[in-house]
Amino acid sequence: MSEQPLNPTPAGSPDVPSADATPAGPARTGSTAADALADATAAEAATGEAATREAQAADATAAEAPASDEAAALRAASFERARRLRMEPRFPGGPAADPAGSHHERRIRSFQPRRSRVTTGQQESLERLWPKWGLDIDGKRVLDLAELFDGLPVVLEIGFGMGEATAQMAADDPGTGILAVDVHTPGQGNLLGLADKAGSTNVRVANGDAVILLREMLAPESLDGLRVYFPDPWPKARHHKRRLIQPEFLDLVAPVLKPGAIVHCATDWEPYAEQMLEVLTAHPRFENTAADGGYAPRPAFRPLTRFEGQGLDKGHVVHDLLFARV
Repeated sequence: MSEQPLNPTPAGSPDVPSADATPAGPARTGSTAADALADATAAEAATGEAATREAQAADATAAEAPASDEAAALRAASFERARRLRMEPRFPGGPAADPAGSHHERRIRSFQPRRSRVTTGQQESLERLWPKWGLDIDGKRVLDLAELFDGLPVVLEIGFGMGEATAQMAADDPGTGILAVDVHTPGQGNLLGLADKAGSTNVRVANGDAVILLREMLAPESLDGLRVYFPDPWPKARHHKRRLIQPEFLDLVAPVLKPGAIVHCATDWEPYAEQMLEVLTAHPRFENTAADGGYAPRPAFRPLTRFEGQGLDKGHVVHDLLFARV
């Protein structure tokens, strides 16, 4: 995952994880508006994209019904049912599909929600462990990290993929809490399962937009570090504005970091590494820990991930950047 710089542009639609359900067929021809409403109501019993498609098909059928006050009311009810369906969590008590809700803004986001299959094991971990170790980024409260992590120093990790590296770092350093943010539901379930299997209790999984978390839900100087490993490089020139590491993003990060806290970035995309180095070097609140002002050696605490290994096999060069908050 990557997260989100701040330039104004229309935001995407809410993330709706896919379900292993058979896609709905086309809407019935000749149906009345009442039939359409019944179809939408039945769709509420299902979950995921298949259910959403059923509700949308019902909406289309209702739109073709004869114009009347009753038909208009039924169409409005159908649209509202479909909207609520898209907003509901995929799993009862699990991560919400759109946790920020009304906090959505018109700005460019650096993450692209991925809709892939949740395995049985991941679903079981979400249902069992999310109420204990998960939280939705809703922008409605300031987190008490001392309470959330039993007084441990806390590092924020933005974008953890399937969570293997995060789980390993948590197990290797039980004295540090990791607040791990992503929007990928299978990865959230996988990380929860890995942490539970390892007996790690120092991981909390946050679901949603990291910009809202940084801006609205973290107290000043509450974090001991930030980790951004292999964010989406958005390689096309017209997409560079979507990259996470931008001056505006660092403006949000600096106030919530304690003095001396380390921002640790890693990427195997050379042009993005150059941009990261340029942006971090230019920001007045951060100082490069590398004596030569360049890239740093990979620290021992950052595991060599499967994704990184694939990049190395392709001849990619991985760059680490470690900057201290001043």
